[in-house]
Amino acid sequence: MTNKLVLDHISKVYGDGSTSVKVLDDISLQVKAGEFVAIVGPSGAGKSTFLSIAGALLSPSSGKISIDNQEIQNMSENELNDIRLKKIGFVFQSANLIPYLTVRDQLLLIAQLDGKHTKQDEARADELLERLGLGHRRNHYPEKLSGGERQRVAIARAWMNDPEIILADEPTASLDSERGRDVVQMLADEVKRSNKSALMVTHDKRMLDLCDRVVYIEDGKLFEHEMSV
Repeated sequence: MTNKLVLDHISKVYGDGSTSVKVLDDISLQVKAGEFVAIVGPSGAGKSTFLSIAGALLSPSSGKISIDNQEIQNMSENELNDIRLKKIGFVFQSANLIPYLTVRDQLLLIAQLDGKHTKQDEARADELLERLGLGHRRNHYPEKLSGGERQRVAIARAWMNDPEIILADEPTASLDSERGRDVVQMLADEVKRSNKSALMVTHDKRMLDLCDRVVYIEDGKLFEHEMSV
């Protein structure tokens, strides 16, 4: 099975000399196509740094990163922008929707950022919204949506350009347990349906049974535990 994301002996150090702080310490992880992996750990363990490096938002101090079989650690900023736009979908703690765009236009903006806006893009946006139970909300603005609906829009937007990897940073943080579980279930279903990959940073251990693997991070190191299904 193809590895969509490979982090190979990644370290991240801030500062120099005696003032340096090692946030990530020689970590390696492979995420296969169709796999949904949870990253769990205490505050300050390095989860956000880890996710930023996996999402090509931050460069490692050492090590190699491959996304969809492309090594990215030595790419230019323009090349990294292209990777982020075409290969990675992001879902954040808050939905980060644009208040003056309708639900449908939130998705179409992603296509426009990629320099296109075709009938096929409009059809994909409509299909994603229907699949996530948002078809009846397509012309609504974010202020008219519930918290769960806003996060579902964020998920639909993350899938808009058919990325290889979804990175979710505490996607249930602002939701109650029922709505949070619905959101994570939708992420898991989409990963399986499209044979893509997802990494989710979470504090909510009630969601872990929906993931294929759980990886614990502490003091900048990864510890892997197989999920019993």
